[in-house]
Amino acid sequence: MTVLAETNQFYSAIFLGTTQHSLAYTNTPLIKVGLSLHGELQAVKTIKVNGNQLSNSLKLGDFIELGTIKGDDLNGYTAISMYTTQADDNYYRKLFTDLERLKNVGKYQLLKLVTNDDEKEDIAMEDFIKAPKLNGLHIKTIRELLGFNQLTFSKKMGVSNTLLSLIESDNKPITDDFVEKMYTAFPDLKNALDLQFDWVNITFSDMTGEQVINDVMRLKPELFLERSTTQNFYTREFAFAGEKNIYVQDFEPTTDEHGQDEQKTGTTMYLTGQGTRLFEKALLEQGLTWKKFFVRAKRFKGTFSRLDIAINDNWGLLDMDEIIEATRKHQFWGKSRSFAIHGNSEAGWTANFGKSPFVIRIYDKQKEQEQKGLETSVKNRVELELRSERAEQVISEWFENDNLVEYTASILYTYLWFVDEPIDEEELKGTHVRERYIESLKPMPAWSLLTSLGQSMKFVREPKEQSVDSILSWIMKYVVPSLEVLKKTGHWHEVIEAMDKANLSPEQEKLIKANLVNAITNSKANLEHGSLNFDKQQRKYVEETAEFEKKANLPF
Repeated sequence: MTVLAETNQFYSAIFLGTTQHSLAYTNTPLIKVGLSLHGELQAVKTIKVNGNQLSNSLKLGDFIELGTIKGDDLNGYTAISMYTTQADDNYYRKLFTDLERLKNVGKYQLLKLVTNDDEKEDIAMEDFIKAPKLNGLHIKTIRELLGFNQLTFSKKMGVSNTLLSLIESDNKPITDDFVEKMYTAFPDLKNALDLQFDWVNITFSDMTGEQVINDVMRLKPELFLERSTTQNFYTREFAFAGEKNIYVQDFEPTTDEHGQDEQKTGTTMYLTGQGTRLFEKALLEQGLTWKKFFVRAKRFKGTFSRLDIAINDNWGLLDMDEIIEATRKHQFWGKSRSFAIHGNSEAGWTANFGKSPFVIRIYDKQKEQEQKGLETSVKNRVELELRSERAEQVISEWFENDNLVEYTASILYTYLWFVDEPIDEEELKGTHVRERYIESLKPMPAWSLLTSLGQSMKFVREPKEQSVDSILSWIMKYVVPSLEVLKKTGHWHEVIEAMDKANLSPEQEKLIKANLVNAITNSKANLEHGSLNFDKQQRKYVEETAEFEKKANLPF
């Protein structure tokens, strides 16, 4: 059978010959077909087909299998057949393989080919990851960061000092056994880096704000404060708990000339850095990973207008003073030579590389949080800020090959590289600068180590609760002025009676309980004159782990 996608109707296709345009040799000729339904001719279409669909024995009036016919009368029609597409893919894959063997030009990353539902995807990914593997310089950098000499480091690892010396001088290859011994002796090294989403904007062209909250985010609408806005060309905003951490913007309903209500569609969901942590709590409660949520968003035709991917330096691999000094001396290479430096040693440095739609940002995360009166275990952070097509490209790659961590490390290595010696500006004017010149320079050890370890870092989430303090702040800012009006107009007793009769939701009960525990803890600390140290546990969940809900021992 043949299906016409335009009407989603099945037909029997009858071959009526080629057209004048098909006389020249082509593998995609135009043919005329009659579309028959229940033995009656319904329409005649001129369709571009794959040459593999036409056999030498095909005669006028013969039935022909065309699969799905896509297009319209204005733009023309094309027949898409799974079998001919598969044949073409096999043919071109063979050509690439032969070319690689002939010229020895390296591997190619091809699109996946699925032959049928039972067979696995065939993906060529051998040389996809470009970030460097661990080498002797990296091992030496790790040892120096830990503050050990070669003798002490080798003893703790359980290897000979001679072997360590040979490895650090690149006279001996690094084996998997050596790496495993290093991680066993220094387990914190495995958690030196991790990856998180730090900002997410998704736009839905044919949905309203309420629909996004209900159907995509699946949060309670009553937790959002609705108000007017003029930002981003929108006129209405829904802010979670009244704060701009999680918020949705769309258009307020209007009335047309006939007095009928009109609702313009178009909505953007915003998750800020803090908002992503809060939203991760909602994902946990819904039993979703980020990928599953993004798949849901795509089902509602969501497009990514911004995606920030953060690489957290938990171990202090980078020295921001060293990064800033190298930037000022132009001891770095990037596909974009645009850069900017902000801050200082006391408040924390920030260095930006590139321009929108793709910026790499490096900054002192710990000092940034200290300026806000907050705490964090992250020392420094490297962020990839991706907008529009760049963000969509990363999401597509993640969906296609399930390799977000490796792909991120590869992007970082490809677009930014620090070295330990001056760069000749004249050399940068030539072609193939990276392969011809930059790779021959001595790399900055810490940056090279970060890109290498980055290939094995974990993609984590760090869900946080909406605190009572933030709700109190919202009430003080938005509710108290209105209460003052009610008080001065003689309606205060009605407010008190309503509060006494109010039924709290389970979530609100949890907030009260958490607030009481916090108050008791603070009182106990005061009684002990501050001598007790209550550790603030920060649980992180590995995103890729399917059993993370069970491991977390969640109370809901």
